[in-house]
Amino acid sequence: MSINTVLIIVAVVIIALIAWAISTYNQLVSLRNRVKNGWAQIDVQLKRRADLIPNLVNTVKGYANHESQVFENVTKARAQVSQTLASGSIEQRAAVESELSRALVSVLATAEAYPELKANANFIELQKELQSIETKISYARQFYNDVVLKLNTMVESFPSNIIASIFHFEQATYFEVEESAKAVPTVSF
Repeated sequence: MSINTVLIIVAVVIIALIAWAISTYNQLVSLRNRVKNGWAQIDVQLKRRADLIPNLVNTVKGYANHESQVFENVTKARAQVSQTLASGSIEQRAAVESELSRALVSVLATAEAYPELKANANFIELQKELQSIETKISYARQFYNDVVLKLNTMVESFPSNIIASIFHFEQATYFEVEESAKAVPTVSF
């Protein structure tokens, strides 16, 4: 082999490595941006739910005035959500959102005890909207966690972890529900 052939082979290998590094970097950037977008989509749905809650609570309150503890729990949970919106980490947000979900289940369970409320058109509409938002939140969480999985896999896997460490890509945090939120709430009248 001549020196020119060796130089050409070395140049091709170097160009291939550079192309791989650029491609890997771009994939990591794309995944990081998709994680941010996924969280933004969750945030939008959580905000919609938080905005809907006062209307739902007020409608149910009109029928169930003596169920004040249920409404206090929803109000407290919604206040916690508002406090963590700007400064809370994903783990903190997941915890307070889980608490809010449990409180909402209690409100809806309370409503079951009032047949005249279940027939109220405003309540029915609010309940449908809340169910729709909860479904959207669920899909948004799933999308977010799927993208986090892809990003975290690239950050950890060889050889992409080399590019990730050079450019300081970090693993993203999953949006997980606390163990206590998985338990079925107890509602008694």
